[in-house]
Amino acid sequence: MTFKTSLEEAKKIVWAAMAALPGNNAGYSTVKSAAPALAEFFDPHCAWHTFHPINELHGTLEIHAKFWQPLLHAMPDMERRIQLFFAGDFDGRFCGGAGTWVTSHGYLTGTFVNDWLGIPATSEPLYVRIGEFYQVENGRIVDARVLLDLVDVMRQAGFAVLPPSRGLDLLVPGPQHNDGVLLAAQPDAHATASMQVLDTLISGLGTFDKSDLRSMDMRSCWHPEMMWYGPCGIGTSRRVEGFQRHHQAPFLHAFPDRKGGGHISRISEGYFVGSTGWPSVRATHLGDYLGAPATGKPISMRVADWWRVEGNTFRENWVMIDIPELLLQMGVDVFARMHAQIASGLPAKKQMPSSHF
Repeated sequence: MTFKTSLEEAKKIVWAAMAALPGNNAGYSTVKSAAPALAEFFDPHCAWHTFHPINELHGTLEIHAKFWQPLLHAMPDMERRIQLFFAGDFDGRFCGGAGTWVTSHGYLTGTFVNDWLGIPATSEPLYVRIGEFYQVENGRIVDARVLLDLVDVMRQAGFAVLPPSRGLDLLVPGPQHNDGVLLAAQPDAHATASMQVLDTLISGLGTFDKSDLRSMDMRSCWHPEMMWYGPCGIGTSRRVEGFQRHHQAPFLHAFPDRKGGGHISRISEGYFVGSTGWPSVRATHLGDYLGAPATGKPISMRVADWWRVEGNTFRENWVMIDIPELLLQMGVDVFARMHAQIASGLPAKKQMPSSHF
């Protein structure tokens, strides 16, 4: 029998799970195994959908063995830095996912002392951007959608597996007013108004005439001083002009027939909105993208978005894309590129993120 979990209860469960998992939010983590937290807060058969090359895990034993333990081995002093945390109910109108969801965005950081996923350790601080969506049912987490920015991990380890980002590659900040962690209940009216802004944006994206970016009327959806925080390979942009120059124009050049909004979760609370799809976008690869020539093949994208609403427009947008999985569909294996650099004897330049907040 299934019973609905309230938003407040769902947030308490996920917040407690994050505190019990490696990288807890109390500073230096003394948690050396994910097993107790997984047993306490997750359904034993929880589905864990994550980034390439891990992809799909099933059940807490596999989640522990293939996701958390290798990550903790790579960064034994791992800490979690939460920037966004909120929840909402979703009716599942697009791709299922009906129920209560809790989302988080931020960083896992620590000293990169052991190789991870074949990426050579640097013995230096590492910032791993992480975005999570958790579905809570019967008082336990039953489904997880988790993205990490592996291209940025490779960048920090000194490997250039993609052409330079058009935008800036930097340590992505949290919301301007440091108000993105919503532990307390928020007015329902705010959530409704915030979701209306997203509905307007998605409707506008659907009006692209495949030739003129102005056909989507993006300025009606975005604040004049908007910030768009994209994944490594695309980078961060400011204002609509920067967003279109660094992301939207190259993206639509490559995928003019793209169709988005295939969300497994789309939620809002207070002045924040979040969504993720598995995949969220489907398109045909008709132009070069991130250095990959057009293949003419259909592709799909795992995407997660978080927005902050100011007035009746979006002021900030945090975006994560499983770029290694996307590029693999276009014939590019970023892990093979990294290993080729290692085999060639090219020294990996140890580098920190290019900017700090």
